[in-house]
Amino acid sequence: MATLTLYIQYIVNGLTLGAIYSLIALGYTMVYGILKFINFAHGDILMVGAFIGLVVYQALLGTSASPVWMVAAFFIAMIVSMVLCALLGMFIERVAYKPLRNANRLAPLLSAIGVSFILSNGAAWIFGTQSRRFPYPFDNTPITFFGISITPHQILMLVVSISMMLLLAFFVNKTKMGKAMRATSLDQPTSALMGINVNRVISLTFAIGSALAAVGGILAAFDFRVYPSMGTMTGLKAFVAAVIGGIGSIPGAMIGGILLGILEAVGAPLLHIPNGLKDTVAFAVLIIVLLLRPEGILGKNEREKV
Repeated sequence: MATLTLYIQYIVNGLTLGAIYSLIALGYTMVYGILKFINFAHGDILMVGAFIGLVVYQALLGTSASPVWMVAAFFIAMIVSMVLCALLGMFIERVAYKPLRNANRLAPLLSAIGVSFILSNGAAWIFGTQSRRFPYPFDNTPITFFGISITPHQILMLVVSISMMLLLAFFVNKTKMGKAMRATSLDQPTSALMGINVNRVISLTFAIGSALAAVGGILAAFDFRVYPSMGTMTGLKAFVAAVIGGIGSIPGAMIGGILLGILEAVGAPLLHIPNGLKDTVAFAVLIIVLLLRPEGILGKNEREKV
């Protein structure tokens, strides 16, 4: 019974971690679905979002210690971070990716890596290389049910992540611009002929993905702290989640993130992997998926005509 309770605890921890992976993975999969390239600067956008959230939160907090204002200041900081990261994503797409749409596929990939280095080194130059703690906006004392503990932070992560994913699903499936995004992902030239502004759709895709990355970065900062290279490993694992779910599939990114979080939380203790080496679980799962089902769980096996 004790062992069962312990593994249920691991699953709960994995769900909260997977929720963050899902949010970040959505940015990878949305961009790939439309432009068919991987935005490797996406992980650094979540880092920028965490720094913006921290700076704005501390500025709003000031000397006030009111519990209500602390929570309100946190959500205001999150919204500001989402808006600024959305603008940053649109700027990066316009400057670094748009001129390379018709170039060799390697060109935008190299450009993305260049943007990644600029963002991480720029953050190190502005904020320094020391990690910073993101203070909790509320008491984080664990709540225990039948021997299983969950913290208010974990509840916040689940509620915010699920809310964001539901809003995105509604937007993509029920709104006019969401339908334009789906049409553009299927066939850009035909979409343009039908009157869809493809450039606007692509900019919006980057904006939404970057805003979700900002939320993921702020939520992750509670556990991982805030530092210039925080987006590297978290971004890579979110990319793994997108591949597992099926790169280009929005539901796949959600499922892949949750699945990866659970596998990482349960697999490390089950296989007696030291805490410092638990990242190997994510990449081992990636290799297995690529060998058995390269298109991912919900991905489609597409063939290119030459």
